[in-house]
Amino acid sequence: MVVVPFSILPPKVLYSLSTHLMEEGKVLSQFFPNLQLEIDRADISVDAKRYLAECLTASLFLVIFFTILLTIVFIPKGYYFSGAMVAIAFSIMIFFLQINYPNVVAHRRIRKLDADLLGSLRAILIQINSGVPLFEAMVIISKQQFGEVSSEFRKVVNKINVGVPQIEALESMALKNPSPYFRRTLWQIINAMKEGAASATVMESVISNLNREEIIQIEKYGSQLSPLAMFYMMGAVIMPVLAVTLIIVMSSFIQIDDLTLKILFFSLLGLVVFFQLMFSGVIKSKRPSLLGE
Repeated sequence: MVVVPFSILPPKVLYSLSTHLMEEGKVLSQFFPNLQLEIDRADISVDAKRYLAECLTASLFLVIFFTILLTIVFIPKGYYFSGAMVAIAFSIMIFFLQINYPNVVAHRRIRKLDADLLGSLRAILIQINSGVPLFEAMVIISKQQFGEVSSEFRKVVNKINVGVPQIEALESMALKNPSPYFRRTLWQIINAMKEGAASATVMESVISNLNREEIIQIEKYGSQLSPLAMFYMMGAVIMPVLAVTLIIVMSSFIQIDDLTLKILFFSLLGLVVFFQLMFSGVIKSKRPSLLGE
């Protein structure tokens, strides 16, 4: 059962109530044709129509909840419809965030998959060079600690064990996999199997290409660090110092009470902390995915 973000309803209750909005979910799915692919690549077990129906149900309950809450706040001030308007605008924003949630999860999976991709491929190559068939090599990888990569191969092995042809199982994984490097690797393996080429030769070529891609990512990352460092110095060091200096100078000319000064300084501190967190997130997102977490 899928957990819809920003929902005030428990997952089971949300699932039950969303059944009444399946037709609306079906209509909405026509406006989001890529949503099912994003859901599959996020490894979320739900149909796009059902997910949209759940998002719509969650948003409707948010509208009701915030309309009641904000109306209680705004009515004493004479704003009778402001609560409903704010609640509707807020819920629409939440609805689109919920729709984008599978895409966010898929991007997280990309980094996890890329982190263990090279290591798992090298392990497969070692097994193949030792005379182990490709299927048995995939079974071994599925049982080892390669994170999301092991999980993906485990799904393929399970499909093959229940009678799905090996090529068909790999094609299904390639279509639903969010990592472009993993997809490229799988398609090369699939093409080699169809043409009867040696698996070891293909794996060596794939690993060599990924090694080159890793070097390119590192070089690109290095070239981005200098402007990012300058941006950090401006936002976290120079601008706060100038702001503090300006506040001190202004307070000597203008009478500013202690409470206002404290609010200004604490606000500045909050902005600096927010900037630090934002910058650390940017640095993490720019880090080469093939290097791992």
